[in-house]
Amino acid sequence: MAEYGEWIHKGATISDVTAKKEYGVSRNFIIEGIEAGKLEYREGSVWGNPYLRLLRKQLEEYISDRLGKNYLAMVKNEAEFKMVKKEISELKKKLMVLEVRKAQLEGFLKKL
Repeated sequence: MAEYGEWIHKGATISDVTAKKEYGVSRNFIIEGIEAGKLEYREGSVWGNPYLRLLRKQLEEYISDRLGKNYLAMVKNEAEFKMVKKEISELKKKLMVLEVRKAQLEGFLKKL
């Protein structure tokens, strides 16, 4: 099913725990896909906690087949929206710090 070397590309795999957060699917949903032969997986463990590693491409195809393309698009757009909002707030904080520093430097330069 998977192409040669697909497991090693950055961002090509996703854990079942991350899939729950990103796509809102349960572990049982993922196991059903594995049992149906739609999803390939590899087992892993971090600090003694087991997890399933899946191919993101296959998981997205399985989700769109089972829950619909609209669901997948909605979930992906929501995740991107959250990421953009977070980045905007971080940039606003950095901008405020830089503006304060700019004012300090302007005050220092005026004294010279």
